[in-house]
Amino acid sequence: MRALVYHGPGRKSLDEHPKPVVQKPGDAIVQVTHTTICGTDLHILKGDVPTCAPGRVLGHEGVGIVEAVGSAVTGFKPGDHVLISCITACGRCDYCRRGMFSHCETGGWILGNSIDGTQAEFVRIPHADTSLYHVPAGAAEDALVMLSDILPTGFECGVLNGQVAPGSSVAIVGAGPIGLAALLTAQFYSPAELILIDVDSHRLEVATRFGATHVLDSSTVDAVREVRALTSGRGADTVIEAVGVPATFELCQELVAPGGVIANIGVHGTEAPLHLERLWSHNITITTRLVDTVTTPMLLRTVAADRVRPEELITHRFGLAEIDQAYDTFSQATKTQALKVLIMP
Repeated sequence: MRALVYHGPGRKSLDEHPKPVVQKPGDAIVQVTHTTICGTDLHILKGDVPTCAPGRVLGHEGVGIVEAVGSAVTGFKPGDHVLISCITACGRCDYCRRGMFSHCETGGWILGNSIDGTQAEFVRIPHADTSLYHVPAGAAEDALVMLSDILPTGFECGVLNGQVAPGSSVAIVGAGPIGLAALLTAQFYSPAELILIDVDSHRLEVATRFGATHVLDSSTVDAVREVRALTSGRGADTVIEAVGVPATFELCQELVAPGGVIANIGVHGTEAPLHLERLWSHNITITTRLVDTVTTPMLLRTVAADRVRPEELITHRFGLAEIDQAYDTFSQATKTQALKVLIMP
């Protein structure tokens, strides 16, 4: 089969690769019909994720059709259309029983990391019964790719960890796909202010269309001063970091109100300063999280009911043979105005 293979920092290629086979009774083999590229894939290519070794097939998001299942799989059969979760969960270990699927003792974020992933024609899914979801009848499968990762990530790591509440003020730093996913799902809780901060004018325009009450270009305005002006001088009750660089994490520390929450989503490849000399007395909470995808069933129902339209995040479409072009487009988002790129093997 064809698959995008990681060959070390800065190197990848579309190669002929062995087609996966059932290895354990709980496995399923899925023919991938739609996949996408995540910012985490770019971090891997930068060398920020040492658990991903050269030779690995990249990708952890997708929708597909079950081709084969192991003898222990009871919830799925060949021919089923399925959503692939970016997180693999056994459902039985201590972490899974606590709802921390991301730390599953035999799973977690392994697709495209420690086992071969979804940017290929076929993928092996361990623990299939608790790591796949049936695609609802009539659902747009390209839209559901957004439920593999970015929608539950924005919701769980940003909105839920950030304790967004009715009437509260929310500042999201970073209007990329994850920040926009947090914006879409924060509206479940009717905050009074939803402020998006970025340096990309096109992404800020998209954020306005998606429901932001205010957008700030931090390259042209003092974002801290503007947020304080919008929040009666207090700062934001919830600040969501959706970039993953030291400068944006420091900005979040200046934006948060006393008693507020900084919810980190960004993947940080280098150390970032924490200014306790200023924040030690501010009663703030700082949260970190790798998505657990525990909210995926709820988000599936929400999308099926047309309450959220994640397909609006898709800006470009490519075939698998064009995956190098897809990566170039996604990695040069300021130039190409890309949000999510859809790849159809």
